[in-house]
Amino acid sequence: MATLHRKSRTVVRTIAGIIAIFVFQMLAFTLHSAAQARDVAITIHLRGVYESKISLLALSVSKTFKPIVEVTGIRNGETTKISVPKDKLPGEFVLRFDYKEKESSTPYPSEKNIFAYEQDLELWVSPTYCNNGDSTRFQPGELENATFVQFSKENGKQKEKLGLLQNFLMNYDDTESKFYQQGIREYEQRRQSYNQWLEARARQDKALFVSNLYHFQYVPEISLKGTETDRIHSLINHYFDGMDFKDPLLIKTAELNKWMDNYVNLYGQLSTTTALRDSLFPLAGLTAIEKAKKGHPLVYGWMVDYFYRGYESNGITAGMTILEPYTNDPNCPTSKRQEIERRLKGMETLVAGSKAPDISLKEPAGSLFELTKFETPCQYILLLFWSAGCSHCVETVDNLYPWQQGPEIQKKISVVAISLDETETEIQAWDKKIKGLAGWRHMRAEEGVRSKVAGDYFVLATPVMVLVDAKTKEIVALPNTVKELMKATQ
Repeated sequence: MATLHRKSRTVVRTIAGIIAIFVFQMLAFTLHSAAQARDVAITIHLRGVYESKISLLALSVSKTFKPIVEVTGIRNGETTKISVPKDKLPGEFVLRFDYKEKESSTPYPSEKNIFAYEQDLELWVSPTYCNNGDSTRFQPGELENATFVQFSKENGKQKEKLGLLQNFLMNYDDTESKFYQQGIREYEQRRQSYNQWLEARARQDKALFVSNLYHFQYVPEISLKGTETDRIHSLINHYFDGMDFKDPLLIKTAELNKWMDNYVNLYGQLSTTTALRDSLFPLAGLTAIEKAKKGHPLVYGWMVDYFYRGYESNGITAGMTILEPYTNDPNCPTSKRQEIERRLKGMETLVAGSKAPDISLKEPAGSLFELTKFETPCQYILLLFWSAGCSHCVETVDNLYPWQQGPEIQKKISVVAISLDETETEIQAWDKKIKGLAGWRHMRAEEGVRSKVAGDYFVLATPVMVLVDAKTKEIVALPNTVKELMKATQ
């Protein structure tokens, strides 16, 4: 789910941006319904750099790209072959190159998004310019990636005039004039024509996985009359009108996550207070899950996973509550089902007055940290489970650190910050971030949310704060925000 606290923007710009990238109708078509028959090979010819490590990243359970294959020490002019496991196909992937331009150079990253389905791929690539068509190319006859590039170029041309008319209507001041009404009619004609073109392209390329992505460009119906708030409500009311939740390949696309982020952001524009946010976002989840429930079970389960991550990371308790009946539904194969059930039960036992589970982790310097043996003159120990790759976590840290570093609070609270970062990019961000967080005890659980310490504290998403009595090691409070922490330590 998108981070709920965002910089203020004008509603008009937000609506225009949302419509411009809207993802609305997925056509009902059939690819091969059987499981992928074999792994797919990717042959990579490296050139233009001294050396590179090559990683293949696939969509993880958390819907972020994480490495599944890595090869190191590939030199300029050499060829390597990696295999995409059949259980990951079809799908979107990221090829990451950590390359050195010279032998003495520090590795520098570059990434290229690719699609794979049934066809083996052969790629000639210069990592420095890996997204430049003149420096990177697939073999002649390659289908998925070549077709998507062609579609993207045509899509830009098709959508250009519609976008200009859209911007005009969003900013025109006299919405009652005949000129404006004529503009609305012209816009609607162009919108329908554009969407018909999308449908035709999807039918044309229906045998390819990339055709699943075409209608993430679909422009939805919207009432252009009324206030900006009226327009947002119109978009919300029509958001799922054209979605085919019966298509299980939806969950194989990274675009589905972005599409749902756009949906959640519509509610975010209406959430002018925290109380309103905490009522609107559960409503957003309830509406979306009920729609997905009528579709394919895998999509239904995906939707529950999506809102679980959002509610957990943003501390929306009411949202977690509305998920409980879905986690108990045997027709909902959410990957979080067992974890959610354990988390909900664990929340009943991990309460103020209970003993904090022991923690045994290595700190960056190599020393072993053990909570039961940790001694501090402070009254409290604050256990902070966080991720540098989580914007809400970073916001929490940025609010927590200056307050905790105050002389009186620093004597009262000792902070133990446990990173659940897993990917190389996240770990690099964590290494950089903690350099500005002197005075805290830092450590990282290598398996992230699957680690023992995350399991012991029932952490499935971040941030999570647990305030512990430094002497008895009993839990004092489980604050959801820095403000709640301030109140608990008064």
